Amino acid sequence: MPLTIETRKRAVPPRTAPPTAPGTTPPTAPRAARPAVPPLAPGALPGLGHAAALLRDPLGFLGSLPRHGGVVRIRLGPRTVCVVTDAALVHTLLVALAHDCPRGAVQDTLKTAFGDGLLMSEGQAHRDRRRILQPAFGPERMAEYLAVMHRVVEERAGRWQSGQVLDVAKEMNHLALEIVTRSLFDARLGEGATLAFHRALPDLVKGQIVQSLYPHPALARLPLPVNRRFDAAVRVLNQVVDQAVNGRAPLHRSASRRGDTLPALLRAAVDPATGRPLTEADVRSEAITMFGAGTETVSTTLTWLLDELLRHPEVEARMLAELDEHLPAGTVPTPEALAKLGYTRSVTQEVVRLHAPNAFLMRTAQVPVELGPYRIPAGTELLYSLTALHRDPARYPDPLRFRPERWQGGAGSGRPGFLPFGAGKHKCIGEAFAWAELTVAAAAILRRWQPTAVPGARAREVVWTTVQAQGLRVRLAPRAPREQRHPQRPPRSAGDPTGPGRCPITPPAPAPAPAVTGTDTDTDRSSSTGRSTGAVLPKQPQPPQPPRRPAELRAATTRHAAWAVGRGLLTPAELPRYQAYGLPELIGLAYPRTGGADLDLLVDMLGWFTILDDRFDGPPGRRPAEARAIVDPLIDVLHGRATTPAPDHEDASECASGDDRLLDAWRELWQRQSAAMSPAWRARAAREWQACLATFPAEAGHRARGTVPRLGLAETLRLRRDGSCLYPFMNILERVHGADASAALHAEPALRRLRAHTADAATLINDLYSLDREERQSAAAFNTVLTLQRVRGCSRGRAVGAVRARIDRLRQESERLRGELLRRHPAGRWYLDGTRELVEGAQAWTSTSDRYLVVEGGVPLP
Repeated sequence: MPLTIETRKRAVPPRTAPPTAPGTTPPTAPRAARPAVPPLAPGALPGLGHAAALLRDPLGFLGSLPRHGGVVRIRLGPRTVCVVTDAALVHTLLVALAHDCPRGAVQDTLKTAFGDGLLMSEGQAHRDRRRILQPAFGPERMAEYLAVMHRVVEERAGRWQSGQVLDVAKEMNHLALEIVTRSLFDARLGEGATLAFHRALPDLVKGQIVQSLYPHPALARLPLPVNRRFDAAVRVLNQVVDQAVNGRAPLHRSASRRGDTLPALLRAAVDPATGRPLTEADVRSEAITMFGAGTETVSTTLTWLLDELLRHPEVEARMLAELDEHLPAGTVPTPEALAKLGYTRSVTQEVVRLHAPNAFLMRTAQVPVELGPYRIPAGTELLYSLTALHRDPARYPDPLRFRPERWQGGAGSGRPGFLPFGAGKHKCIGEAFAWAELTVAAAAILRRWQPTAVPGARAREVVWTTVQAQGLRVRLAPRAPREQRHPQRPPRSAGDPTGPGRCPITPPAPAPAPAVTGTDTDTDRSSSTGRSTGAVLPKQPQPPQPPRRPAELRAATTRHAAWAVGRGLLTPAELPRYQAYGLPELIGLAYPRTGGADLDLLVDMLGWFTILDDRFDGPPGRRPAEARAIVDPLIDVLHGRATTPAPDHEDASECASGDDRLLDAWRELWQRQSAAMSPAWRARAAREWQACLATFPAEAGHRARGTVPRLGLAETLRLRRDGSCLYPFMNILERVHGADASAALHAEPALRRLRAHTADAATLINDLYSLDREERQSAAAFNTVLTLQRVRGCSRGRAVGAVRARIDRLRQESERLRGELLRRHPAGRWYLDGTRELVEGAQAWTSTSDRYLVVEGGVPLP
């Protein structure tokens, strides 16, 4: 069923005040604040208004409006539309003002397709039709629907093959249509009708939004291509519905079932207004409403659900564990079983929140109304976006982050800011049906199949009137039986904190989600990145995690790109070249089991440092004073010293310099990495970040004085070791683990040598692969190979050979040190292994990254 069914009221005359007796003065009300005219959004273009911005980036444009007010005027060509950006005001619009503000232009176009049924009716006609339809969605019918849903999904998923690549959006569309057809109509559509239906839906949706933006309704009657495709889609939709409504009943259908299908219910009803049976046109209107609204939104939500589970394997594991406990494989779902799936319900709620399918919905004020502090004249069109409302950081901290825990324990239930099914007397009649469909479909698919995302084929948002999920393709593998996913584990031994029996391919049960504070910092970057910066409760040390799925790293890559552009560190034009470096892949290789917020932090840190490093390829790399002007404020942040505030990050790309944006992002990154860490960790991390940052002015000083050619090997190695940022990234191993390595381990001279070897080995690997690029730079490079050639007068080949030999010796010595330290500190294995993975990750990444390609005229040189 639709996640939101918008409804229409019949036109009613404007309400007027009662007449006043002749010779009397109307009573006066207490004086109140005069309602305000909603502000006009900036950026309107001559002739177009805001239409170009709305069409170019619908969600971005709508998401930018709340800063201007709870209701904001925009111009779409010659029309003025008021956008309601505050969830409480949208709730008021849908409930208290429902009579005065019926449907708007976006829904008007659907009357051609849906007729005058429940979706488009208003007032008494709507109430009468809802009473007729209500028995089809009553709780007494749910058990029967659940059995049909389960049977449909099992049959369809049973036809898939191991190794098959599935177009998820297409498959979920077919699945949702079959569920509606068999549950409500007890019918089966032919393959041709099914394909025709799905081909027609995009033209119906596109035509809906284009026609709603026409400056005059007469344009919808012109033979324009978009209008012709819309009309053809409506004809196809009617043909498919006719097949379902009028098709011959299956032979197996019982007499009782034949009488309680939706068409039978409608044909047996009497229109209260006329006392006559409903017409076949009425039956078709309701049937087509259920097909159109009950297919696309549910199938889109199912696609996003699978996409989010691919990105969050820990959520999938916990969801599967709950399903195994309360809804074992092969069990027909019941309402009682679904009621026990609390975590699964939280997951589906979070998917519906984050990916609310309704990008645009509209109402029209038939009379002058007051919406909060705003005065809305009669005839004004009011637009709102559930997608934008559900991503409001004021109501949902960290809004772009997928966090099912925000719904646990009943949190958020009934909140006025959560409106996926609408509100008031026009709330979606199929709400219970939709939640059940999402849960039953997800359960049947996930217990049978383990999908893996095909590289480069993740879900992407495509916005029309709905926010569609397109592009997700997965490869299917049979899911391991429950017994293999939940093996019996022996009790932990005292000497092994992780327990001896853990299956290496089984994700551990996820730890309870950390509590998020209500401080202002919780949402200070939510609007551009979707990741929290607020303080959290200290994490508990984590047991070894299974290797991260590639899908999770690709999701982190997407979030990092949004963060870097949102922070103003990169322009959209610079992004493709930057992404070719593959920096997230370096983090993925160096921290193979890290996920979630820690993965985002590491990718953002490395990206920020790379952009900072590139800054010194220009003039600051040769001018010590400029270098210090960039670096000193960064160091001040480490020690809590006041620095000149940077502009608010939402406007940074327009009014802040590049150095201000680097500083602003650094404040955030330091807070994120140091939050909840111990004072000892913070002090050590601050010292090592300061040593790293201080190398930039030091190198600039050498270049300015011309001492680079005479620089010795020891000084080059010192600068390279500190400047590589390997020490700070080794500290993040402790944040990822959730606790500091022991003080006794940190006090070991052998650990200090191991850390130095780790930094040196990774740096020397970098020097080998960056050699050609650095040699062609205008500024003198600090590269060990080049230094060896100068100091020892050897050839390039001998210098490269010497560096390779040094890397091998460092690795051998590091393994000896790890063995020595492990004997004395067995509980620190996670830290010691992490230093090895850093070097191995650097080796794997530098040998394949485009970061070190030499480019001339835009063409990489071999």
